[in-house]
Amino acid sequence: MTGSCNTILISGGATGIGLALADAFLKSGNEVIICGRRREKLRSAKARLPRLHVRVCDVSKSRSRLALVEWVTGRFKSLNVLVNNAGIQRSFDFTRGPKDMAHAEAEIATNLAAPIHLSALLIPHLRRQRQSAIVNVSSGLALTPIAAIPVYCATKAAIHSLSLSMRHQLRNTRIRVFEIAPPMVDTALGGRRRGKDEIELCMSAAEVSQGILDAFRRDRYEVALGAAVHLRRQRDAMFASMNQ
Repeated sequence: MTGSCNTILISGGATGIGLALADAFLKSGNEVIICGRRREKLRSAKARLPRLHVRVCDVSKSRSRLALVEWVTGRFKSLNVLVNNAGIQRSFDFTRGPKDMAHAEAEIATNLAAPIHLSALLIPHLRRQRQSAIVNVSSGLALTPIAAIPVYCATKAAIHSLSLSMRHQLRNTRIRVFEIAPPMVDTALGGRRRGKDEIELCMSAAEVSQGILDAFRRDRYEVALGAAVHLRRQRDAMFASMNQ
């Protein structure tokens, strides 16, 4: 996949990994559209990166997703890359019974349902491009979860499984499916205070964005970054030993 001259839509692009990735793609000569729930964050991103195109969209909501797809395909005919990056992280304590269920439902809607729906809605458009891609941002926590955020980790494990299936189903099309698994990232995701051990394993959003851009340019379809590399190697070794 060429790293320049693409038209790229990044969900959750106003902060964190999404904004760092938008910056990296712009510097590489791409046209970039970002969407997010919070208008003030989008305005701030636009002030920082004036060449960005921005759109308010809550990807967890069906009506908002449909409006986004209608707008972006109508205005950006050359759109050829979707980056499913939007994510939220909430604590969920099973000892509390169903009291945290609203958190779980929000995570599932944003982290899993939204990538499924956005991909399905945009695939007919992407198939018409000379080359196109879907980039799914998963996590090293899909492999080794943190028990305090079980639903978040489960949604990222599901994104890994989803990426494998999408890649297989789309193998005879022009759409390439990438999955990028960062480690814990030094962002405000989840609002949790990170422990010392967690901080040592963190990458910056800028480092993650460069890793994603490198994978994109080199057609590396399944990539772990930072500390997640070790977790993936452990998984691969265990799978190999169990399936000789």
